[in-house]
Amino acid sequence: MSIVKKVFRTSLILLAFASGLTSVATMAAAPMAKTSAPGYFRMMLGEFEITALNDGTIDLPVEKLLTQPEAHTHAALAKAYLNAPLETSVNAFLINTGSKLILIDAGTGSLFGPTLGKLISNLKASGYTPAQIDDIYLTHLHADHIGGLIANNALAFPNAIVHADKKDADFWLSQKNLDKAAADQKDGYKNAIASINPYVVAEKFVPFADDVNIATGITSYATYGHTEGHTIYKVESKGEQLWVIGDLIHVNAVQLEHPEVTIAFDSDQKQAAAERDKIFTEGAKQGVLFAASHIQFPGIGHLRKEVKSYEWIPVNFIRLR
Repeated sequence: MSIVKKVFRTSLILLAFASGLTSVATMAAAPMAKTSAPGYFRMMLGEFEITALNDGTIDLPVEKLLTQPEAHTHAALAKAYLNAPLETSVNAFLINTGSKLILIDAGTGSLFGPTLGKLISNLKASGYTPAQIDDIYLTHLHADHIGGLIANNALAFPNAIVHADKKDADFWLSQKNLDKAAADQKDGYKNAIASINPYVVAEKFVPFADDVNIATGITSYATYGHTEGHTIYKVESKGEQLWVIGDLIHVNAVQLEHPEVTIAFDSDQKQAAAERDKIFTEGAKQGVLFAASHIQFPGIGHLRKEVKSYEWIPVNFIRLR
């Protein structure tokens, strides 16, 4: 082979190699997307369709909020490969019974900043619209469960009737309670009034008292302690059960092993702990599914009783059949 041909061949090889490096470099330089898929998870419960909706996450200083030494909280989080502040999910749950579309809790809306308030966008991504919701049942009237009721100063769910336990409604919607509340506690009442009163004015707020059958296969069940009227909802279809438990638990890395540990948000610490242990024990024994507001999305799983503690077993990811 002549020197000219050798030089030419070597040049081609070097050019191809250089082109390859350029291609790799170009691919490596692609910007990171830094976005996740829409936050919804769907499963069947008997003949009911259940859709978990993620409103987003918020960083909580749980080491300062839980009623145990901070060192114990840090150790429990580290055991679960977590740390404080803890990125905490805010979840709501949509139930399609075949005749009604029922939303349990409504997320934060605009009350907690840009990392939250995603419920409506995720509802739409899941294939439904706010106008299709027939009823909204609230576990309680804390802001992260009711803020999404209002959007752009209007009813976010224009055709829905909103329901909550009468004890919670009477407490949080009371102007008298707002007036006498400490300055750092007034926002809780103001947020409840701003979120619920537009539905009251529109005659779309109907509270309930005691445990009631709210729809075919869905029953409210009083679990007072976290708030004056905190309520869970027991859903059953074809012998399968899902209990939507609201704020019976906030930090599973701590409160499953030590259910006696409460959080500053609990209005009655002793009763909140007792209700958690009671419902967890009963549900674990029956083998029901739990749906929790603040366990990592989708927040659905079983509980197994372990003497005085519990083990969380997340629901398996499945395709709908």
